Amino acid sequence: MSFGVPWLTDPTGLKSFLVIMSFLLAATRHASLVSRTEPEFGPKPEMVESANDVPPEDRWKELFQADDASDDVDEYDGEYPGGLDPVGDQKPASRSIESGVHGLAAPNLAAGGASGSYGAVDQETMSRLPRAIIIGVKKGGTRALLEFLRVHPKVRAPGPEVHFFDRHYDRGIDWYRSLMPPTSADQTTIEKTPSYFVTKSAPARVYNMSRSTRLIVVVRDPVTRAVSDYTQVATKRRRDQRSFAEMAFLDNATGPVATSWGAIKIGLYAKHLERWLGVFPRAQLHFVSGERLIDSPAAEMTKIEDFLGLGRFITAGHFYFNATKGFPCLLRGGPVPHCLGKTKGRLHPSVDEKILRRLRSFYRPFNEKFYQMTGINFGWS
Repeated sequence: MSFGVPWLTDPTGLKSFLVIMSFLLAATRHASLVSRTEPEFGPKPEMVESANDVPPEDRWKELFQADDASDDVDEYDGEYPGGLDPVGDQKPASRSIESGVHGLAAPNLAAGGASGSYGAVDQETMSRLPRAIIIGVKKGGTRALLEFLRVHPKVRAPGPEVHFFDRHYDRGIDWYRSLMPPTSADQTTIEKTPSYFVTKSAPARVYNMSRSTRLIVVVRDPVTRAVSDYTQVATKRRRDQRSFAEMAFLDNATGPVATSWGAIKIGLYAKHLERWLGVFPRAQLHFVSGERLIDSPAAEMTKIEDFLGLGRFITAGHFYFNATKGFPCLLRGGPVPHCLGKTKGRLHPSVDEKILRRLRSFYRPFNEKFYQMTGINFGWS
């Protein structure tokens, strides 16, 4: 019975029909595989923020602003009134994410998964958008963390900080992708730009790229971080540099904390985190203790490997503690350890203990709020 299609009863016609159907099935399967090689790209309509919607003067500022990430933080309206929640009693804005993302288990970002298999995969290498981003914080230990992650055979990262989501967003996603190193399908691209954490527009922009992006935040005692930030700037400027106390407090160190100074504002971690939790679920953020990254680097790296689904590879045998610099160096199989450059591990200036106590008192309620939001007690005094 031919059902009105007599050519199907002809052997030659039937063979041609089967060949065509096989070709169409193979093409469909190929398209499905290709669609899985990169992170999900396709933001929810209400979250889209086109670079063309940014006023030209703002794009100019993003492109040519100073390299100092402390200039990228927003203003904070003075010291908090005594007894009030430093971040406010309002809950973070509702997340513009499908409910299925909430409670998300750590994804298997690398094709090799957590099995520890690092065999080559027969896939074309290409520049891919990052599956994870180290978003902060400045002077928290982000450079060291990225260097440690590069030891893992499944990790690839671009060289310098890209600053796409805070300074160069108008250049477009293809420009951003072009800066990423070539990777195979079983490797994970990771980007690092610490100023993202304190940039108001960054959370929505990252979400627009991929709602499944994993975010890593390295934090340290905000008082120590502020002194380190000041040390970096003072080393660059040298001449006519005011003292740390003069910068941190108004009225020559006798007045209130200078919350408009970037080195102070960056340390208000809870304030900045609220914006990220208004877009991404807590499960997609991993927090690294900058102090523990120095004291126990292998243990911290294991947590990150698990968070990213990379498979455990980095061990204590990869590290050598440099007592002179005061932080770990990498052992990469050769006789000489690889340490970060001379700009890392600078000696901090001597700061009066009274000044440090005042800053610790100022940061304490902010720290407590941050502990609650992350579910981690970092133990800062």
